[in-house]
Amino acid sequence: MNTATQNQIDYLLKTSGLFPEIEKPSRTILEFDFKNETILITGAAGSIGSELAKQISKYSFKNLILIDIAESPLHDLINEPEFENRTNVNFLILNITQKESLKHLFLTLKPTVIFHAAAYKHVPLMELNPFESIKVNILATQILADLSVINGVKKFIYISTDKAVNPISIMGISKRIAEDYLLSLSTSKSTIFIATRFGNIFGSNGSVVPLFKKRIEIGEPVIITHKAISRYFINKEKACELILKISQNKYQENTLLTFNMGNSIKIIDLVERLTLFCNKKQVDLKFTTLRPGEKLHEDLVSENEILIPSEDKDILIVQKKTQSIFPINYLKRISEIKAFTPNKEVKALLDSYFKN
Repeated sequence: MNTATQNQIDYLLKTSGLFPEIEKPSRTILEFDFKNETILITGAAGSIGSELAKQISKYSFKNLILIDIAESPLHDLINEPEFENRTNVNFLILNITQKESLKHLFLTLKPTVIFHAAAYKHVPLMELNPFESIKVNILATQILADLSVINGVKKFIYISTDKAVNPISIMGISKRIAEDYLLSLSTSKSTIFIATRFGNIFGSNGSVVPLFKKRIEIGEPVIITHKAISRYFINKEKACELILKISQNKYQENTLLTFNMGNSIKIIDLVERLTLFCNKKQVDLKFTTLRPGEKLHEDLVSENEILIPSEDKDILIVQKKTQSIFPINYLKRISEIKAFTPNKEVKALLDSYFKN
């Protein structure tokens, strides 16, 4: 690997939190003002949701609503020092697929800004559970978006993924459909929808990096699905900082964005640097095959998209070359899928989205 790649990986490792003994590089602290906003974060106990909540806690805000279906991680978040003695933070166990629960939340707590981070994200697992991927990643997003319009939410920021670009996996397709739905909603309404795509959050819950680190430390072979496989990575703190920047920009129309994540990183290069950070001289590598739904490389844009610089060098606008009308009847079709519908039929229906 070249020096630039080495430095890119080393920065990600130093800022990942996986090596607390290493001092993190200093960061410029930005100022955000939410003093008039009631903020709702879905998936608040996850990697992105919890980091967003912690960063927002440093600034002024009217109310903060943190919802998740995962009880123990949400309980852990409650006990973080950022939320001690805070009377304007609500922690709620809530399933975002339950429309009535969400309607009650909007009616009683009246959110004005939404960060929608809740999603199923693990590609191989969603290949085995497509019904859950559709229910959470697509239909729950539709419910949230529609309620946002009805209740006059000012801004809805959707956390998407680079796997929504030229998707082949159930997870990627589900996120892409949700993206398209949000961006199709009329901007004549009061709510502005912003979708932001980015790659893997380095060191996040359930990601490969902590798993690799554990195997290196105990002397087990590191399993990689292909010698050439690569991924885009971004630091969790930086990703959330950019999301907050986006929320403060005065976008006048629904917008699709992505982040400047540097070059795609080969996983074998990542393992090489990780081995050194673990104070090991070498590690055994075991190569298998790509897993269901997995791509060799991720893309930043599809053939129908181009990247346009924004005023911020780390935020890029994704512009469609040609616009299409969202097939609203398609959502009705996938809403009829049942838990017992064969996975093959579900995948075929998802694939058919791109033939509409």
